Order: sequence, then C-alpha cells, then structure tokens
Amino acid sequence: MNVITGNRLKGAKPRIGIRPTLEGRAYGVRESLETQTMNMAQSVKRLLESSLMYSFGEPVECVISDTTISGVAEAMQAEEKFQKENVQVSITVSPCWCYGAEVIDTDAFRPKAIWGFNGTERPGAVFLAAAVAAHNQKGLPVFGIYGEDVQDKDDESIPDDVKAKLLRFAKAAVALVEMRDKSYLSIGSVSMGIAGSIVSDSFFQKYLGMRNEYVDMSEVLRRMNLGIYDQKEFNQAKKWAQENLRFGEDKNPPDIRHTEEKKEESLDNGIRLSLVIKDLMAGNPALKAQGYEEESHGHNALASGFQGQRNWTDFLVNGDFSEAMLNSSFDWNGIRQPYIVATENDSLNGASMMMANLMTGSAQVFADVRTYWSPAAVKRVTGYELEGDAKHGFIHMINSGPAALDGTGAQTKDGAPFIKPFWEVTGSDVENCIDQTEFRYADVSLFSGGGYSTDFMTKGKMPMTACRLNLMDGLGPYMQIAEGYSIDLPEQVADTIDSRTDPTWPTTWFVPRLTGTGAFKNVYTMMNKWGANHASLCAGHIGADLITLCAMLRIPVAMHNVDEAKMLRPRNWDAFGTLDAESVDYRACQILGPLYG
Repeated sequence: MNVITGNRLKGAKPRIGIRPTLEGRAYGVRESLETQTMNMAQSVKRLLESSLMYSFGEPVECVISDTTISGVAEAMQAEEKFQKENVQVSITVSPCWCYGAEVIDTDAFRPKAIWGFNGTERPGAVFLAAAVAAHNQKGLPVFGIYGEDVQDKDDESIPDDVKAKLLRFAKAAVALVEMRDKSYLSIGSVSMGIAGSIVSDSFFQKYLGMRNEYVDMSEVLRRMNLGIYDQKEFNQAKKWAQENLRFGEDKNPPDIRHTEEKKEESLDNGIRLSLVIKDLMAGNPALKAQGYEEESHGHNALASGFQGQRNWTDFLVNGDFSEAMLNSSFDWNGIRQPYIVATENDSLNGASMMMANLMTGSAQVFADVRTYWSPAAVKRVTGYELEGDAKHGFIHMINSGPAALDGTGAQTKDGAPFIKPFWEVTGSDVENCIDQTEFRYADVSLFSGGGYSTDFMTKGKMPMTACRLNLMDGLGPYMQIAEGYSIDLPEQVADTIDSRTDPTWPTTWFVPRLTGTGAFKNVYTMMNKWGANHASLCAGHIGADLITLCAMLRIPVAMHNVDEAKMLRPRNWDAFGTLDAESVDYRACQILGPLYG
C-alpha cells in the first residue's frame, strides 16, 4: 500500500531555530570559539532532523542562524532570519561564557531551550545558569540542558543524557506549535450529558492556542443526502470494504434483526459519514469541482468529535465504522496520518488523543475506563487464578465507539505488539490489523439506526500509556497519565468477561505499572482516581513526553507513574520548590497561568 505523507491542513511547517552563542570579546577569544560553537549547532541539527518527524510524516526541519551570536545585534539578525523561515521553536547552544541577557531568545510564545556544554576549559554551565536566571527574571520559561559528565573541549559528540533531553524538548515543542491556530471541530453538541463533550472554547484557546469550530449534525445529514462528497472515493471505499473487511456474526435476536438490505445501507452510510467527517475536518478540492466551493475548504481541524448518541443514532447509522476507520492509520486510500475523531464528542479525550498523536505519529485508542477486575472477581466469575502481569487485577478498556484498528496490536516493534507511527506501517501490518478485526452489526436495542462496530482484543505485552485531560472549576485543566501494558487472558476467561459488556466492541485489558504509593498503590486505586469515564491509549511509554508538553502549556499533571529521572520541565519550575514535584507543578502552572491566556 502507498504511504501518504504531507500536511493536509493549512499552515507552514514549524521549524526549529538553532542559536549558537559565544563570548563577545574579539582579538583571539571569540575567534577561538567560532568553530566549536557552530559545530555544536550543526550536531544538534543533525540529531533532530535524523530523529524527529512532524505528525504528518515528514522530517522535522532546523534552521541555524547565519552567524554565531555574541550580543543583541546578532541576536536580532538571527531573529529576522527565524521570522522569515517560520521558526517557532528555538534551541540555544554554547560551550562558553556569553552575555546572558543580551543573547537570549525573547519571543514569549516560542518554546525555548539552552544546551550549555559541560567542559572545564570554558564555562558553558556558567552561561547556562546566567541565561536561565535572565529568562526567569523576564518571565520567559526556558528548558536548561546540561550534561552530567565533563567533556573535552574538542569532543563534538552529544552525550546520551543531553540527546534524550534535546529530543524530549523538541518533540513536545513541535507538538505545541503544530496545535497552534488549528481547530477542534465539534460535530453536534453534548452526548448523553458527558462533561467532556461540553466543549470549552476557553480551554482550547487559552491553553492549546486552538480555535473552536462547530457544525450541527444536520449539516452531516445534508451532505450525505445531497451527495456532497466524492462519489468516486465512495465507490472505491465500498469495493475495498467488501473485499478486505471481515463481517462477523449479528448478535441481535431474530425478531429485531435488521434485513440484509438495511445492513448494506448501514455500511454505505458508514462510508458516507466517514467521507463527510474527513471533508469537514480538512476540506476536499473534489467538492469544489462539484460546485461546492464553501464546503471544499473544511475547518482546518487537527481533531474533531462526533456527538452521535443519541439524537443521531436513534434513527441513523452510528459513528462506529467511521470513528474506527478515521482513527486508524490506513483506509481505502492507503496508509496515512490518522484523523483524530473523539467518540461522543468528548473533546477532552479528543485533545488527549491529539497530543499523544502529535508526539508519536501513531493511531490512538479511544476507550471507556470501564471496569476494574480484581483477582477475586475474576476467580469468582471464571474460576481462573490471575497470574503474571495480571496478578493484581486489570482494567477492562472498552467502548461502543470503536477504536483504531491499529489497536489490535497486530503490528510489532522489537518483537512485541505495538502501534507504529503511520509512516512506518507496511501493507502486511494493515493486513494483520484487518485480519484481527471483525466488523459486527450494532446492538439495535442501543443503536436503532444500525451500523457496524469493530470487535477485537488487543494483543498482550504491548507497552501503553493511558492519558486524560480533565477540567475542574476553580482549578482549570489537569492531566492524568498511567504507563502500563496490555495483557492477554486465556480465551475462555476473556470471552466470559467480555460477554458481560458487549462482545461486538473492541477490548484492551490494561494493567498500569504500580509504584506502591499514591494513585499507583494498586490497580483499583488508579482506576478509582481516574477523572472521567474515557481515556486515550497510546502505544509506548510516553508519559515523560506528555509531562514536558503539559509544562509548556502550563497544564499540571495530577497523577502519573513516570520515573522522575525522565521528567523534563522548564527551569523556572525549580523556584517553586524541589521536594514534591506534583505540588511544584501545580504552583508553577497556577502562578504562570495558561500559555495563551
């Protein structure tokens, strides 16, 4: 299958600007540092461009200032270049003393970091400390990066600990600026009183720098009924679905079961709904060719949510097929960047999915945090004694809005189940994901309009991170993070437990990594302290990356099980205390306020 990369939304690529700074004294001092300083900048550029990708599958681009920077005049020259090149992130590097307040980047909205070289010949660490102090005094948060081990002055390598911090900072910073000025598209309104689908424009604007766009579901129906979608793509999608997808057993009783004609209509409308949501999010030039100029533009939406229940699903096809296919990293067109579409228009879970997707490029799994199964409960219901990773119990993650097909875990990385960045997905990965998925007809007692859901069980041993943004009156937004693993259960045990909910929905058995304290004292406590009914599941342990991004956005993290040694926050966080990192995070975010507020 072909892999489709490239930015489908409006907006130039956000580049990373690298600022080599040095001592300003001429007549031998500055001249002796020019080569070393510029080589540091080149090394950082090579590292970032070879390691990081934009969410749309192209390598991150870096821009180095034309000259080294020794004072205000050269800092301004660099800034002029950066503005022309759409630099929205900056990293300053230096092996030596520089005139701190004169050489720093003073753009208030640009995420910034400084790498001060740890060498004894010249005081790069002294400059770093002085520059951090200047940033703090001016109210400009900065990430200070300093290697643990001393390097020789002619050592042009980047130590592993410095690499890790540079990459973590850059990954989060690029995600932040990719969000800026994009939209969250609310399709419909509040679903069944779910608080997350009460879309807060203040949150999106002040904390994420995003716009909010709103479309009534009647607009979706208008486009479906009037054929305002690409008919050629519809035919292609239906042929692909009929030839590739596996359709499972209809569990509905015969007396309420839909006819075969109704089921075919449901598949057709599920495809139409998918096309309309894509067009609403990103636009489609094919609509202009049909005479629909306005509709062709889309809403430049990085993420969206579909209300569905119940105003729509009580008489029209549910959103399950559409949400499953759009959130996957492939469809009938090939392998491509997932569309982030939140079930039930849960905008806060949609924003959580979006943040994780921006930093990984991979599909996200939307799920209910449904049920904690204790070892005693499993023993009582199934007779099975939990063991291994599941010995302390597990959480049943399942939802009536199907998850991305990538959530099967049918892709692999290092021999273990995984969800790859979409640009690494292969045709055989797609075949494996489809092979592990059955499309099952909806329970018409819940979804009288019909539709197709996805039925799979995520393979065990996949490293996963659950995350969730919440809003609280008087506090504002806060993030929750739980790193852990998917697990396998014996088939009979899994079927017994799964059938108690709905066997036509996708299931992930999730176990958080326990610490023995706080929210991660045990599995029950983690679920009991989760802030809402939904979570976003991402492959890999990305908690530290999320913490860095949240710090940039001034969103405190309420609970996590991330190793403290991996955490990277701006250096001004240190001024709020050093012992209780969670409380420090809250104080810093409260005092600094939202990034765009």
